[in-house]
Amino acid sequence: MTAPLRLTHLIDGQAVLDAGASTLPVFEPATGQAYAACPTGADGDVQAAVCAAQAAFPAWSGLSNDARARWLQRLADALEARVEEFAQAESRDGGKPLKLARDVEIPRAVENLRFFASAATQFASESHHGQAGLNYTLRQPLGVVGCISPWNLPLYLFTWKIAPALAAGNCVVAKPSEVTPVSAWMLGELARDIGFPAGVLNIVQGLGSTVGKALVEHPQVKAVSFTGSTAVGRQIAAHCGPALKKTSLELGGKNATLVFADAFADATQRERLLDTVVRAAFQNSGQICLCGSRILIERRVYESFRDAFVARVRALRCGDPLDPHTDLGPLVSHAHREKVLACIELVRAEGGHVLCGGEVLHVEGRCQGGWFVAPTVIDGLGPDCRSNTEEIFGPVVTLQAFDDDDHALALANAAPYGLSASVWTQRLDRAHRLAAQLRVGIVWIDTWLLRDLRTPFGGIGQSGMGREGGLEAMRFFTEPKNVCLRID
Repeated sequence: MTAPLRLTHLIDGQAVLDAGASTLPVFEPATGQAYAACPTGADGDVQAAVCAAQAAFPAWSGLSNDARARWLQRLADALEARVEEFAQAESRDGGKPLKLARDVEIPRAVENLRFFASAATQFASESHHGQAGLNYTLRQPLGVVGCISPWNLPLYLFTWKIAPALAAGNCVVAKPSEVTPVSAWMLGELARDIGFPAGVLNIVQGLGSTVGKALVEHPQVKAVSFTGSTAVGRQIAAHCGPALKKTSLELGGKNATLVFADAFADATQRERLLDTVVRAAFQNSGQICLCGSRILIERRVYESFRDAFVARVRALRCGDPLDPHTDLGPLVSHAHREKVLACIELVRAEGGHVLCGGEVLHVEGRCQGGWFVAPTVIDGLGPDCRSNTEEIFGPVVTLQAFDDDDHALALANAAPYGLSASVWTQRLDRAHRLAAQLRVGIVWIDTWLLRDLRTPFGGIGQSGMGREGGLEAMRFFTEPKNVCLRID
């Protein structure tokens, strides 16, 4: 038996052990075994981190934009040099296939840092002349900001938050998920290795109910950027609203994929359509807020699509995340697997038909204790049932038939979430019309998860409020101040 990996906080440029003696076990989902110990975290750790950030803010915000950009580029360089090490850690920590972490998620974290490094040098103020004097608008950093990231895309979304906050001149206190904390700790170690200015980036590990709560409620934290569940997002909003604290909430999704007959009937596109819709449903075992968990199919091709789709899903390879042939790994925790299994039982209670999957998977070898669930496809349920309105966040999708454009739109908009949708059709007029009428923040046409980092990202309804990405993120992390000069 090897000693468990012991994680630390990053506070004022130093690796800090938890003030208390207790730690949280970090499990490898593929084996069900604990392999690391995460600090529990406490109010005092948050207080120390905020104080360090406050002390560092004048110097950091006083740097030129290109000087801040160079620090972010140095951090990106250090991360890029260790992609394999971070990918191995991310796969072990979250149970995702190693190839997904190596080829997509860690490179995206590097790209986040590089993109916002460039944004720091391109973010411009507005000026207005000719109506009432000469006006120009300053975009000034807020001070100390809090960034809280989720467990499903750990480093990908951690860097998505901290990079624009730092680029805009703020100092950050960040809390990664206690379920998948390792890559954020490793990034903190990288920051120390390259001499990143002390106090500018602080990482406090621990529970959301203690560390997250203390961070959100700290009076010197001027803004909170949170990605996670709708339930927790509501709690954050309940505090930040009365406190008049800037808040960005990227919450859950119950996203619709609309498949029209003309797209499926096109033999040249059918294979790509099926490949993409399967990937949209099951990437990272369905544990992505953007996954297309409600698939709506035009009725005249419903049966042929259903049969082809189920055949593709049955062919997915579930197993050891380290196996390069694995398509789906385990769910992130035992508790989450039990939640997903309970949702599948609800499907049966509501009268749904399980076309494939619906059970625990037993993987031989080192993963025999892992938390696997077979990819599951369901039909026979209406739009108002809980299985089509509540987020499952696992490898479970439902199929529904629609008759025409209006029916498709009504089904797509029936869920209380409003994050994203995908529309597959050969008709450009239909695509644009539906894109304008879908109550979501992001619409993909004939694709899924094709991301330009300059575009706004976020949803409506139970999917949250505010936008991230590009200039939207830089605006969120700054305060506009207009200056008017009288001109005679």
